[in-house]
Amino acid sequence: MPPPFQDWNRRLADAVESIGSPGFPAALQVVLRLIAPFEMMNGFRYAPDGRAHDLHNPPDLIDRGIIVDQYLSGAYVLDPFYDAVRGSDADCLIVMQDLAPDHFRQSEYYRVHYAATTIRDEIGFVLDLGSGHVGVLSISRLGTNPLFRRRQIEQFGDVAELICRLAERHWRTVRPPSPSGEALPSAAIAHPQLTPREREIVALILKGHSSLSIGAVLSLSPETVKVHRRHIYAKLKISSQGQLFRLFLAGQSSAA
Repeated sequence: MPPPFQDWNRRLADAVESIGSPGFPAALQVVLRLIAPFEMMNGFRYAPDGRAHDLHNPPDLIDRGIIVDQYLSGAYVLDPFYDAVRGSDADCLIVMQDLAPDHFRQSEYYRVHYAATTIRDEIGFVLDLGSGHVGVLSISRLGTNPLFRRRQIEQFGDVAELICRLAERHWRTVRPPSPSGEALPSAAIAHPQLTPREREIVALILKGHSSLSIGAVLSLSPETVKVHRRHIYAKLKISSQGQLFRLFLAGQSSAA
């Protein structure tokens, strides 16, 4: 059921009044929880050069080392939300249930990073922060809590434009980070023996695509993908996706 109109208006007015102040995120959370409960709201900013930066992650956030630090150190390039907002036609509302690749929950990225955050389901509001910067403000269900129901997702979609405009007004007042001279994290293994096609396949494997899904994305047969995968593993002297993911993480660490 939609929230009572009077309560919604009162809480929305509180959020509008707090734009530009430290109290805005908490006021916005109250508004959003009138639609459906969730346990965490956090956000990241993506710069035009492809790097990610902290947008809204409270200092006392539990498991900040995983949710924020590990994400910003390079894991973000495997995030379906990151892929979704890299183009110019991202919707105002993005939904993890709709974006995640077919084998996302079987991927090492999910097991090592995403599942470690205890995030079970996630909805994101896409923010135009100016000068090519894009923000994603996420609301998440954690632990064993149920996924967002389709009707709840539809209700968040009904108010998405309003929520995005309010959040943009608030976070556009925050100065964007200066360009960094650090190496840009890569979504693939930068191994000299891998061909450009093999690096594309590595990136899709790391993001949680099955051979069937990789074939659909790259217009290859699943059998051809499997052959490429065997060649990749042989060149890298590995035998599992876990080892592939560890090579990816090692590459991000060395780039940083």
